[in-house]
Amino acid sequence: MSLAFPTAALRAAAVLIVSAAALPSAHAVTPFVLKDIRIEGLQRTDPGTVFAALPFRIGDTYTDDKGSAALRALFATGLFKDVRIEIDGQVAVIVVEERSIIAAVNFVGLKEFDKEPLLKSLKDAGIGEGLPFDKALIDRAEQEIKRQYLSRSLYGAEVVTTITPLERNRVNVTFTMNEGEAAKIASIHIVGAKAFSESTLLDLFQLTPSGWMTWYTKSDRYSRSKLNADLEALRAYYLNRGYLEFAVESTQVTISPDKQHITINISIHEGQPYTVTAVRLEGNYLGKEDEFESLVTIKPGAAYDGDAVSVTAKRFGDLFAEYGYAFARVEPRPEIDRATGRVVVVFSADPQRRVYVRRIEIAGNTRTRDEVVRREFRQLEASWYDGKLIKLSRDRVDRLGYFKDVTVDTNEVPGSPDQVDLVVHVEEKPTGNLMVGAGYSNAEKLSLTASIQQDNVFGSGNYLGFQINTSKSQRSLVLSQIDPYFTVDGISRAIDLYYRTSRPYNALGDTYQLSTPGASIRFGVPFSEYDTVFFGIGAESTRISATTGIPLSYLNYRTLYGETSYSVPLTLGWQRDGRDSALVPTRGSYKRVNLEWGAIGDVRYLRTNLQFQQYWQLPLRMSLGFNSEIGVGTGLGGKPFPVFKNFYGGGLGTVRVFEQSSLGLVDPTGAYIGGSKRLNINTELYFPVPGTGNDKSLRIFAFADAGNVWGDTEKVELSTLRASAGLGLSWISPVGPLKLSYGVPLRAQPNDRIQKFQFQIGTAF
Repeated sequence: MSLAFPTAALRAAAVLIVSAAALPSAHAVTPFVLKDIRIEGLQRTDPGTVFAALPFRIGDTYTDDKGSAALRALFATGLFKDVRIEIDGQVAVIVVEERSIIAAVNFVGLKEFDKEPLLKSLKDAGIGEGLPFDKALIDRAEQEIKRQYLSRSLYGAEVVTTITPLERNRVNVTFTMNEGEAAKIASIHIVGAKAFSESTLLDLFQLTPSGWMTWYTKSDRYSRSKLNADLEALRAYYLNRGYLEFAVESTQVTISPDKQHITINISIHEGQPYTVTAVRLEGNYLGKEDEFESLVTIKPGAAYDGDAVSVTAKRFGDLFAEYGYAFARVEPRPEIDRATGRVVVVFSADPQRRVYVRRIEIAGNTRTRDEVVRREFRQLEASWYDGKLIKLSRDRVDRLGYFKDVTVDTNEVPGSPDQVDLVVHVEEKPTGNLMVGAGYSNAEKLSLTASIQQDNVFGSGNYLGFQINTSKSQRSLVLSQIDPYFTVDGISRAIDLYYRTSRPYNALGDTYQLSTPGASIRFGVPFSEYDTVFFGIGAESTRISATTGIPLSYLNYRTLYGETSYSVPLTLGWQRDGRDSALVPTRGSYKRVNLEWGAIGDVRYLRTNLQFQQYWQLPLRMSLGFNSEIGVGTGLGGKPFPVFKNFYGGGLGTVRVFEQSSLGLVDPTGAYIGGSKRLNINTELYFPVPGTGNDKSLRIFAFADAGNVWGDTEKVELSTLRASAGLGLSWISPVGPLKLSYGVPLRAQPNDRIQKFQFQIGTAF
C-alpha cells in the first residue's frame, strides 16, 4: 500500500497562512545594529537549527524586512507551531512554540493491510515516530486509508484518528479501523451480446460473482482496475473475431444499501464482423518490402484478427530495430467497407532515424559487479543499435539466475538525435543457500544433510559450493567451484573435489562399504550463443571394503579388480540451451550429450547420456514440458561395465511414484544396483495457482512418466517400461527448486516398490 500526500504544498500553505498571521508581531522598528540574539521556548530543537535559519547575525543591521524573512524561514522548517520576534533594546528575542513530536503510530483493528508497509508509507508522507505532528497531514492520511479500503471493496470501513498528548510535548497517533465485511459481487450482466453467449464472455473476466472458490481467489471483490482489464479482454475478444466497430457503451456499478453486494451491468455494441481482403504496406520500408511481407501473420480471406495485427506490427518494429532504427513507427490502419463487410489492413511505417548506442549503464545491482552483467551483453557501446542483440543480451543476463527481473530501457541522448543510451535495470535476488536438515527412517536411521552454496560469490558471478550428507546408504562430501568466465572469451572452468561412500540397501547386512575419493576439472567452450562444448579430466579411486553382506555384483567386481581400483575418466559433452529460463522455462528447448570415457587405469568403460527437453507456452498462462533421457554404458577392452557407474531409476527426475533408485537390477542379496541402460520420458502440464497472477515461482502440474533401467544382458523392451501419472506442486523456494508429487502407477510389476508421495529439492524435471 502506498500513500502519497502533497506535503510540500501543505507546508508551504501553512507557512504563508501562519506567517501572515504572525507578521504583525514583528512590528515596525527603526533599523538598528544587533548586539545580541536570544531564543526562548526551545524544548527539543537544537538552537543551531534556529540560528542557521535566521537571515541576520550579531553585528548586522536589523530591519523589518529581515524580521519577516526570519519568520518565513523558521516556519518553513516545519518544526514550530508559532514564531514571533520581540525587540528588547538592541536585542532580538526569538520566541518559538515547537510542534508536538509523534511518539508512536498505532493501529487498532487493522486486518486487511500489513502493518509494516503501512507504517513505511505513512512515514514517507511525514507521519512517523520522531517526526513533527501536523494535523493536516493526519487528516489526509485518514482519508487516504479510507480510499485504500474502498479499493478493496470494504465500502463500510471506518477510520477514526485519536491524538493522545504525552509529556515533553509529544503525542501518540492511533488509527482505529472498523473494517467491516468486504462487498461481494452479486451478479455481472452483459447487455447487447448477440454473436456470443453471455456465459462465454463472462469466462473472460477476472471478476466473478461469489462462488465456492472466491474465498481464496477473491475474484468477487470489485476493483475498478480489474473491471477495466476485463473490459479490455472483452474488447480484444471481439476484435480478434472481426468485430472492428465493437464498443462498450456504458458500465453501471451498483452497490446495495447495506454496502455488501455489488451489481455490474455492461452495455455493448457489437457491430458487424469484417473479413480481411488484403494487406498493404505504405511508407518507408528501407527497400526491404519482401522481408517485411514475410513477417505478416494476417491471412486474407479470414476474419480480422486484432492479435495478428498487433503481432505483425511488433515484428515490423523488431526488424526495424535490428537495422538500427530504435524509434521506428509502425501504424496499422484498417480501411473498412461497411457495405460489404470487408477490410484492407494498411501498415504505415516511418523508420525515423538510425541510431547507435553511446553508453550501456547498469542500474539496481547492489551486489553483483557491473562486469558480470556487461560480459553477457552482445550489443556493444559505440556501435549501431540492434534490437535482436539487445533482446539476446537481456535473455543472457536473465539466464544467469542472479536477478528477479531484468529490463532494458532505451533513452535518447539530449542534443544528439542519432545516439541512445541503454539502461539495464536489474533486481537482485538471494543467490546463496544455506541448508541444514535431518531425517529418520527405518532403513537410513538418523541422517544429516547440510550444504552451503553461492551462485554469485562476492558478486563475481562465480559459483562456490560445499555439501555434506551423512545418510547411511549414500554419504558424500563435495567441494565445487565454477568460474563461468575463466578466460575473457567466455571459457568456463569447473573444479570438483569429492569423497563419496555408498552402501546399497540389502537384506544380508551392511558391513561393506564402497568409497570413492576423487577430483575433476572441466572446461566449457562456447561455440555459439546457445552451444557449449565441455571437456575435462578426472582422477578417482574406488575401494570396496569388507565382504560380509556385500552384494554379489560388488563382490564379483572386487574379485576382478581387487579391493581398490583406479581410473582416469575423460569427459566430453555438448549442450544447447534455448530455454527462456533455466528455473521456470515456458518455451524453448534444451539438448545435452555427455560422454565419459574411462581410458586410463584399472577400469575401462564408456558411459553416454543424452537428454532433450522441449517447452511450449499455452493459453491461460499454462505451459507444457517434455523431457527425454537415454543413458548407455558399456565396458571396454573385454572388461565389464563397472557396477558403481550404473544408472538408477525411480523417483523424481526419472519415473515418479516408484521408490527412489528402486528400478533396474536387483542383486541376489536384495540390493538395488541399477543398470547400464536407462530410458526416461516425462511430460508435465503446468497450471498457475489461482490468485497468484503471473507469478511463475509457484505452479501446479499434472505429470505422466515412463521409463526403466536394464542390465548388460537384458534387452531393452517397451513392454518392460514402468509408467505413472499424477499431480504435483512446483515451487522455486529459497533453498532451490522444490517439487512435490502424488501419483499412481499405470504400469508396474508386483515386486516394484511404490511410493505415491515424493518430494525433492534442487531439480527442474
